[in-house]
Amino acid sequence: MQLSAVDAGLTARFAADLAALWPESERSGPLGLAVSGGPDSLALLLLACAALPGQIAVCSIDHGLRPEAAGEVAFVERIAGERGIPFAPLAVTLAPGNVQARAREARYAALAGWARAEGLGAVATAHHADDQAETLLMRLNRGSGLAGLAGVRATSQIADSDVLLLRPLLGWRKSDLADVVAVAGITAAQDPSNANPDFDRARLRLALAATDWIDPVQVAVSAAHLAESWQALDWYGQIDWHEMVMRDDTVPGGLGYTYCANVPRVIAIETILRIIAALGGHASRAEAGRAWDRLWAGENASLGGVLAVPGVERVEKVGVMMRVWRFRPEPPRAAAH
Repeated sequence: MQLSAVDAGLTARFAADLAALWPESERSGPLGLAVSGGPDSLALLLLACAALPGQIAVCSIDHGLRPEAAGEVAFVERIAGERGIPFAPLAVTLAPGNVQARAREARYAALAGWARAEGLGAVATAHHADDQAETLLMRLNRGSGLAGLAGVRATSQIADSDVLLLRPLLGWRKSDLADVVAVAGITAAQDPSNANPDFDRARLRLALAATDWIDPVQVAVSAAHLAESWQALDWYGQIDWHEMVMRDDTVPGGLGYTYCANVPRVIAIETILRIIAALGGHASRAEAGRAWDRLWAGENASLGGVLAVPGVERVEKVGVMMRVWRFRPEPPRAAAH
């Protein structure tokens, strides 16, 4: 069977986008591709096959949510097999809870396991500019903070792993990717949930399709700028943690921290989260923000099983009076009689 070639210009564009995220000098194994059988991920397969011949592997995941899924996995296996690409079918079982959230968690855990087992250098997904625009607008509508408004990251690590996760198509329109698949003569699978108005993202997608003044590529560029801003704040937060947080050995059991709080609220929130985690607790950024508000007002705060007590002290390392907040595990509550 003769396979349609991908346009040389598109191949070069993809290779450049990938190299910007994953320089050739840093590659230690093949690139793994998560391919569902939809037009976006099939375009990723075709572009990567053209740009990295013999250096990719493909997997497809059955989430057990739709009877058509097994056939879609077999479809992707056939597309990969025709091109001599190693293929792995993966099946996951979802934990109870929000279906989309649990599916996402199971999907990425499966991708991480596959990458480690096959010695892959990185895993790529087919998130594109339209996806990024939808994500940013959804989060704006929910009042998300800067960490959320940074959107889908172009590079990151899969949660609870050291597997590099790449999204090289964030500068591509969904229509561009559909054209790649159409030129190859492939009819992609269609997931009906993508147009199901019961889901927020599907409703937003329909609204954007009816609007001609929003440019998803430029919205995606704005998300990239926000991601850079978030990266800078996270870097400053790490400095704040290392320089202004000290182990407090005066707490019974030696388990406590003293925080000299002298940075903007958005950075202090990250430091508070690090302190809570170091004490074995967990809190959201919204909860840490409310704790900061109370502490700044001179009131005690408790979150994630941790009690924080504010004060003002002379800090020897800087020689001035500063807000000093002391964190320790919350004492057990007295049993009711």
